[in-house]
Order: sequence, then C-alpha cells, then structure tokens
Amino acid sequence: MARISGVELQDNWKLDYALTHIKGIGWSLSKKIIKSLSLDPSKRLSEINPDDLTRIVNSLEKNPVEGELIRQIKANIQRARTIGSYRGIRHARNLPVRGQRTRRNARTKRGKRKTVGAFKKEMLAKMQTQEKKG
Repeated sequence: MARISGVELQDNWKLDYALTHIKGIGWSLSKKIIKSLSLDPSKRLSEINPDDLTRIVNSLEKNPVEGELIRQIKANIQRARTIGSYRGIRHARNLPVRGQRTRRNARTKRGKRKTVGAFKKEMLAKMQTQEKKG
C-alpha cells in the first residue's frame, strides 16, 4: 500500500484512479500530473518504483490537498461571513449558497419539514375534549 498525503492507496489500483482518492485531486489534475512526469497511467501502484512515487509526492506539493485544502476552504467561508457578503450570510443561516431555490427544495440544507398552521387546530381539539370530560 502506498501512502501519499496521508491517504492509503491500494496497490491494485491504477495510478490515475488512485490519485483521485486524494482530496483536492480530480481526474483532470491526476492526468495532468501523470503526463508531466511522463508516467504510464494504466500502471498499477504496485508496479511503480519508489523514485516515481517521490516524484508524484513532490508534484502534489504544488497544489493544496487534504488538510491544507480543508483549512483553506474553511478560512474562505469564515472570511465571507465576517465581511457580511451574501454568500457569508447564506452560510451563516445554513441555506444554499449557490443560487438554488429554497421554496420547494433544499431539504438537505434546511432540514426536516416543520408544519406551520395546523398546530392550533390540534390544541383546540384537545382542549375541547378535555372540557367535555371534566
């Protein structure tokens, strides 16, 4: 098992696929890194020698990955909140940030539905049944 940027990558994975398991590296960046190092993307991780692995690790240091990337994203969100931008306010209120509609959708962001208006009728019915009994 190869360990790159704190992520365990299985030996039977192909090189281009394995790199995509590192947070911050997608398919396009994975292929770009492999092409710049002139490696074969169809090789398995077990077939790559340690020198090539160190070259891959060195090329990954140019881009923010894993913990560094997460810290960067959190700092950007916090900055947007403190300056009071529209995106920062949406983050603070736990609403969709990128222009999605909220009237009918956004259930994952807004949470479980809360029924409004039907509660009074239920309470009224309970009170009437209690008055009849007592």
